[in-house]
Formats: sequence, structure tokens, C-alpha cells
Amino acid sequence: MKILAIESSCDETAAAVVEDGRTVLSNIVASQVEEHKLYGGVVPEIASRRHAEAIVGVVDEAVKAADCTLDDIDAIAVTYAPGLIGALLVGVNFAKGLSLATGKPLIPTHHLRSHIAANYISHKELKPPFLCLVVSGGHSHIVEVLSYTDMRVIGRTRDDAAGEAFDKAARAMGIPYPGGVELDKIAENGDDAAFPMPHPHVDGAEYDFSFSGLKTAVINLIHNKQQKGEEIPVADICASYRKAVVGCLTDNFLKAAEDLGYTTLVTAGGVSANSLLRRELERLCKGKYTLYMPEKSLCGDNGAMVGSQSYYEYLDGNIAESDLNAVATLPIDQRGF
Repeated sequence: MKILAIESSCDETAAAVVEDGRTVLSNIVASQVEEHKLYGGVVPEIASRRHAEAIVGVVDEAVKAADCTLDDIDAIAVTYAPGLIGALLVGVNFAKGLSLATGKPLIPTHHLRSHIAANYISHKELKPPFLCLVVSGGHSHIVEVLSYTDMRVIGRTRDDAAGEAFDKAARAMGIPYPGGVELDKIAENGDDAAFPMPHPHVDGAEYDFSFSGLKTAVINLIHNKQQKGEEIPVADICASYRKAVVGCLTDNFLKAAEDLGYTTLVTAGGVSANSLLRRELERLCKGKYTLYMPEKSLCGDNGAMVGSQSYYEYLDGNIAESDLNAVATLPIDQRGF
């Protein structure tokens, strides 16, 4: 079964053709990073306009790169939640029109479920159940993946997501957007023991995260040095801060795995490309857990991951009608259509 999948939840216009949920025939991404870099972050109105400009060309290129035509496509999939509402609406309305014009089924797909499904592409042997750490700019969850479409959140951030915490700290140090990616690179050359950082815990919710206090601590450290006219050792601060954020993520994730008896662990989302997170999980899981991580090229937003998850949504009967709408906020274990 060939699915044409469309993703436009943030600042990448993406489309892909995926066969049977595991084989990527094409994967085209048009990024807006350079334009949003001018503003230090994603500007939702600009993102929506650029999606509208790019989506026809991106979808056309995805179909051609897969060496097929729309007649060869069996279904149309689209990210409908969560994300920037204007950006989502571009993809949803385009997919609805394409579905109507071609008579192909329309498969509404959750963005975070798609991030998890990126692992089905990278690791064709992977099957649920497993425990997944979903970490991105807007989300930090620990999720029980009970089946391809049945999921249960057991841990989540109470404030900032891990990616957001990286981005805000990077901005305070004058590191250009995308801050989290650049902070990770700079941290590779720093001393991660140079600055002790707090290790937040959430009382009564041992698997939940809280990054706002940690973010405030590093911003106060930077401001204190600026006020004293001291040089800011950017690499050392980046390394110390990254170690603290990653420590919070790995501690809660592995505790949940031990408590719930999972031996298969998975990561997903943009922050799963973080160098230290990948190294630490490989080290901590060695000999005890089977660890799966998506290829770095599939950690960010892309159409292939949507095409993978949508195949399983289709098998589960999750087909939308022409009244499908975009949803800005929707838990991973709920349906919004």
C-alpha cells in the first residue's frame, strides 16, 4: 500500500511516499530555517505563508521522486495535530482537496505518533509494545506504546519541553536559531563539570519532567556574569547545561522502564538527535535494554514518519471525512476527528 503523506505542523513543508509503513520511496523536505533565523525563532504567520507557497511543489516532487503518479497512490495522509494552527491548516486543506479530487481515503495522523513511527523506518524489526521517550521543541513525554495506535502517557513535562529549554538557554547566550542544535555542537568542546546545575524533580509524579527551574538557573548564571563584566565561557555552560537536561531525561526514562518492566526502549522527536542523549542512552542501556533510536535524518519533522504511522492508522480504521479540521493541541493518546 502506497501512502502519500503531508507534514506542515511547524516550519518544514514535507511530503513523502511510503509503502506498507516501512519502505520510503521518497521523502522531500522544504525547510524555512534560514528565514526564521532572522527572527530568532519560528514566526507562525510567516511559516503558514511559506507552506502555502511550497506545498504544491513539494508534493509534486515527492510523487515524482517515488517514480509513480497519483493513480498509484492508495491513500492521502496528513498531520492534523498538534502544531501551529495556521501551518497545520495549509497541509490539512491541501490533503482534503487532493483526497476529494482523487477519491483516495484521507488518513489524519498525529504528529507525535509520527515521530515514534520514524523508528519503524530505521528499524524494520521494531514492533510494539515498547516504552518511548518523545522529546522535541514542544513536547517531552514518556509513552507506553501498547500497539501501533494505542498509547498511554505516563510522564510529561510540567512546564518547558526539553527542546524549548535548550533553545531558550541558547538564546540567552547569543547562540543563533536553531539554538538547541547549535548548543549541542558547542557543548562537545566544553567541560560539563564546570558549572553545577540543579536536577529538578516533580513531587508525586516520579516520571514527570520540569525544566523551567533549570532554564532559569542557567539564564541567571549568564546574566550574573554579564553584570560583573566577566567573560562567559559559552562552551562550558553549554556542556554543563546539556548534561543536566539529558540527566533529567535519562533518569526518569530508565526508572519508568525498570518500574514497568520494559526491556525495549525507543526515542523519538527532534531532541533525540542530541549527541549526548544518544551516547548516554547507549551507555546506560548496554547489556540491560534493547535501544532503538531513529536515524538523525528522521528525527526532525518529515513526511516519511507521517507515511509510516498513517499506514497503521489506516489498518485500524482511522479514516477522516471531508470535515477534518486541524487541532493545535491534542494529547498523543486521543483522537480529535
